[in-house]
Amino acid sequence: MFKKILVANRGEIAVRIVRACSEMGIKSVAIYTDADRHALHVKKADEAYNLGADPVMGYLNAHNIVNLAVASGCDALHPGYGFLSENPQLAEICARRGIKFIGPEAAVIRQMGDKIAARHAMIKAGIPVIPGSEGNLNSVAEAVLLAKKIGYPVMLKATNGGGGRGIRRCNSEEELLKNYDRVVSEATKAFGKPEVFLEKAVVNPRHIEVQVLGDNFGNVIHLFERDCSIQRRNQKLIEIAPSPQLTELQRQYIGKLAVQAGRAVKYVNAGTIEFLLDSDNQFYFMEMNTGLQVEHTVTETITGVDIVQEQIRIASGLPLQYQQTDVHYRGFAMEFRINAEDPQNDFLPSFGRVTRYYAPGGPGVRTDAAMYTGYVIPPYYDSMCAKLTVWNLSWEGVIARGRRALNDMVVYGVKTTIPYYQQILQNTEFREGRFDTSFVETHPELTQYHTPRPKELLAVAIASAIAAHEGL
Repeated sequence: MFKKILVANRGEIAVRIVRACSEMGIKSVAIYTDADRHALHVKKADEAYNLGADPVMGYLNAHNIVNLAVASGCDALHPGYGFLSENPQLAEICARRGIKFIGPEAAVIRQMGDKIAARHAMIKAGIPVIPGSEGNLNSVAEAVLLAKKIGYPVMLKATNGGGGRGIRRCNSEEELLKNYDRVVSEATKAFGKPEVFLEKAVVNPRHIEVQVLGDNFGNVIHLFERDCSIQRRNQKLIEIAPSPQLTELQRQYIGKLAVQAGRAVKYVNAGTIEFLLDSDNQFYFMEMNTGLQVEHTVTETITGVDIVQEQIRIASGLPLQYQQTDVHYRGFAMEFRINAEDPQNDFLPSFGRVTRYYAPGGPGVRTDAAMYTGYVIPPYYDSMCAKLTVWNLSWEGVIARGRRALNDMVVYGVKTTIPYYQQILQNTEFREGRFDTSFVETHPELTQYHTPRPKELLAVAIASAIAAHEGL
């Protein structure tokens, strides 16, 4: 087992990995920029090293980060999610320097990060894929011809994209002509490569993904699915496990598909196979994420499997602790991404000092946070500052627990998505498990809520105290 692990990330996921290391008796090393010098992951790790003044590029300098791992005596590196987590170059540099990369091999990261290569691999493995281009598009004229053949709407996508970026839906030839150069430009700026491809748009699908684990001995298992349909502009907001929209037969089928996909690419470590489910209940492979996901918490909650610790065990050369027959799920879990954003102002980021923060607790409640009272949320990174995960035996129960936990969670000083999620949990369609990826955009009224001012909050607290006293 490893003696010391460098955590090549920041925020709540860095704290999560540090905690896993602590439970396993492994020393942890944090990295940070000047903007993150007071961050929670810096305070929690056994050691911490400054990457310099640049708030973003410090976390993207693979050579510098691996040099720090070597210099600090680490024998492994965990990339978390985002930043360099799905960058094959980082895995290659780690291998050259004798640092174990806690994730799949660089060749697999490269293959699955290239959506055309991933598509070909899935077709070869017998996994259903969305109709579209066989390779990268060479011109807008080629895109127009293919779109006429498969029919509108179509999706233009960056071949090396991820995280919901470099994607445009085109409902007509006019929109395709207008968006082609835009997507090429977005792909070049965001991913350093201009390649794009085209797919048939699956209209208002449900976004279902499956967590898989694979070891160095050829074992691949799934940990059931997550429903990520509640999203805005391809960015997930609420994740649910298992999906309340699947039958047990569908659950077994998609689980087998995910394992089949993992085995086809000889996948090792934790990964996620993402599918779209159309209105005819047909599953289509969308992409594979070759690392830890933000929403891994809901899978851990329903299965009891610590995915981060399993990642570390697998990377150290140990076999999986579980066979497929050992993995069961119990109840429902729901994760809310607590973003520092103002839903009533087109989700404008709301950075600044957290003047007061209360984390919810009680049965079936888990909080993964990077903030604390007095912490200044910097403007340089993703707006997510915490994740709230709730569990209950029933779908109705997890909704009720989610409402209670969101009410208990208090963040002063910045605007957050907490009140918006409270509105979603009261929506009839959501409560009945009838939602798809269009839910947010087709329910703009959910942002029209009233946020109590401090004096009103005080009045509510006093009224509640009086009512409680009178009830004694």
